[in-house]
Amino acid sequence: MVALGGEVDGEAWGWRRRLRVWEEEMLEECRQLFNGVVLQSHASDRWQWDSDSDCGYTVQGVYQQLTTQAEPPDVTVGDLIWHKQVPLKVSIFAWRLLRDRLPTKNHLLRRGVINGDVVMCVSGCSMAESAPHLFIHCATFGTLWHLIRSWIGMSGVDPLNIDDHFIQFTHSTGHSKALQSFLQLIWLLCVWLVWNERNNRLYNNIQTTIEQLVEKVKFHSFWWLKANKANFMYGTQRWWSDPLLCLGID
Repeated sequence: MVALGGEVDGEAWGWRRRLRVWEEEMLEECRQLFNGVVLQSHASDRWQWDSDSDCGYTVQGVYQQLTTQAEPPDVTVGDLIWHKQVPLKVSIFAWRLLRDRLPTKNHLLRRGVINGDVVMCVSGCSMAESAPHLFIHCATFGTLWHLIRSWIGMSGVDPLNIDDHFIQFTHSTGHSKALQSFLQLIWLLCVWLVWNERNNRLYNNIQTTIEQLVEKVKFHSFWWLKANKANFMYGTQRWWSDPLLCLGID
């Protein structure tokens, strides 16, 4: 990229096809990251452990740093989308959702891709489609969270924005790490299924009920966990009735 020219109009940014709108936005973010980078042709690349520049990286040094912190580092929303039991494509989708990079109708309208006549939510709730509306506040899709909480045995309310919703759903007070991991998986699965349902209604004229969507959450979460847990011995009937018991979570 250095040889081809990394500036805005350089050959390093040549593409085989025209970029989509969301790809152009991601490209601009990439350029912004490069703005503060200074490359030196005479210097070799290397990793540097800033916490101890004299001795460098050691396991003992990392352990001492972690155990001497007064409080654990804050968990960011970006850290929560990566889950070893969740398919990578779902985590990437969640990354785009939390950065408001999905091609929802309000974004397409603003970019001139669609007109105002087709900006309404596919659920028929007569509200304009945006990410917070579609995934949280829609009178149809928004009820999914209440049904999922009932299945898990939780209670709660839905915040206004998606970031807060993710944090509240996965990190409510008193949750163990095992439960937080499970809730993280469930949240990622729910938003993934809502988006697929939205696309099926919009492009394929296929519609499933919210109750059927809940069944999909149960089914997919069961197989995601079973595929990654060799000691997961419970069947679907027990999972449908009490998922926390299956996971050994009190």
